[in-house]
Amino acid sequence: MSIGGRVSGFMKTTESADKILAIDGCPLNCVKNGLEQARFNKFQHLQLADLGMGKCSSPVTEENICKVVAKGKEMMAG
Repeated sequence: MSIGGRVSGFMKTTESADKILAIDGCPLNCVKNGLEQARFNKFQHLQLADLGMGKCSSPVTEENICKVVAKGKEMMAG
Protein backbone atom coordinates (compact mmCIF):
# COMPACT_ATOMS: atom_id res chain seq x y z
CA MET A 1 0.00 0.00 0.00
CA SER A 2 1.52 3.26 -1.07
CA ILE A 3 -0.18 5.18 1.74
CA GLY A 4 1.37 2.84 4.31
CA GLY A 5 4.77 3.59 2.80
CA ARG A 6 3.97 7.33 2.83
CA VAL A 7 4.85 7.66 -0.87
CA SER A 8 4.56 11.42 -1.39
CA GLY A 9 2.72 11.37 -4.71
CA PHE A 10 0.09 8.98 -3.39
CA MET A 11 -0.25 10.94 -0.16
CA LYS A 12 -0.93 14.17 -2.08
CA THR A 13 -3.41 12.46 -4.38
CA THR A 14 -5.23 10.94 -1.41
CA GLU A 15 -5.25 14.25 0.46
CA SER A 16 -6.90 15.94 -2.51
CA ALA A 17 -9.56 13.27 -3.02
CA ASP A 18 -13.17 14.28 -2.40
CA LYS A 19 -14.02 10.77 -1.23
CA ILE A 20 -12.04 7.65 -0.36
CA LEU A 21 -13.27 4.05 -0.40
CA ALA A 22 -11.00 1.62 1.44
CA ILE A 23 -11.60 -1.99 0.39
CA ASP A 24 -10.22 -4.73 2.61
CA GLY A 25 -10.24 -8.39 1.67
CA CYS A 26 -8.51 -9.51 4.85
CA PRO A 27 -10.02 -9.41 8.36
CA LEU A 28 -6.90 -7.60 9.60
CA ASN A 29 -8.18 -4.45 7.83
CA CYS A 30 -4.74 -3.41 6.56
CA VAL A 31 -6.10 -0.77 4.18
CA LYS A 32 -8.25 0.85 6.87
CA ASN A 33 -5.42 0.75 9.41
CA GLY A 34 -2.92 2.14 6.91
CA LEU A 35 -5.16 5.10 6.14
CA GLU A 36 -5.73 5.78 9.83
CA GLN A 37 -2.01 5.59 10.60
CA ALA A 38 -1.40 8.12 7.80
CA ARG A 39 -3.96 10.35 9.57
CA PHE A 40 -6.76 9.96 7.05
CA ASN A 41 -10.05 9.88 8.93
CA LYS A 42 -12.67 10.64 6.31
CA PHE A 43 -13.18 7.50 4.27
CA GLN A 44 -15.67 4.72 3.78
CA HIS A 45 -14.52 1.22 4.66
CA LEU A 46 -15.75 -1.86 2.80
CA GLN A 47 -14.79 -5.19 4.37
CA LEU A 48 -15.37 -7.94 1.81
CA ALA A 49 -16.16 -10.43 4.58
CA ASP A 50 -19.29 -8.35 5.24
CA LEU A 51 -20.41 -9.35 1.74
CA GLY A 52 -19.77 -13.02 2.48
CA MET A 53 -16.41 -13.09 0.75
CA GLY A 54 -13.58 -14.77 2.62
CA LYS A 55 -9.91 -14.18 1.96
CA CYS A 56 -8.55 -16.71 -0.54
CA SER A 57 -11.88 -18.50 -0.64
CA SER A 58 -13.99 -16.31 -2.91
CA PRO A 59 -13.48 -16.68 -6.63
CA VAL A 60 -13.21 -13.66 -8.87
CA THR A 61 -16.52 -13.94 -10.66
CA GLU A 62 -18.72 -11.41 -12.38
CA GLU A 63 -21.28 -11.90 -9.60
CA ASN A 64 -18.75 -11.15 -6.84
CA ILE A 65 -17.35 -8.17 -8.70
CA CYS A 66 -20.85 -6.78 -9.17
CA LYS A 67 -21.55 -7.20 -5.43
CA VAL A 68 -18.44 -5.21 -4.51
CA VAL A 69 -19.11 -2.49 -7.09
CA ALA A 70 -22.75 -2.13 -6.01
CA LYS A 71 -21.86 -1.89 -2.32
CA GLY A 72 -19.03 0.55 -3.04
CA LYS A 73 -21.34 2.79 -5.07
CA GLU A 74 -23.93 2.67 -2.30
CA MET A 75 -21.37 3.63 0.33
CA MET A 76 -19.90 6.46 -1.72
CA ALA A 77 -23.31 7.91 -2.54
CA GLY A 78 -24.31 8.24 1.11
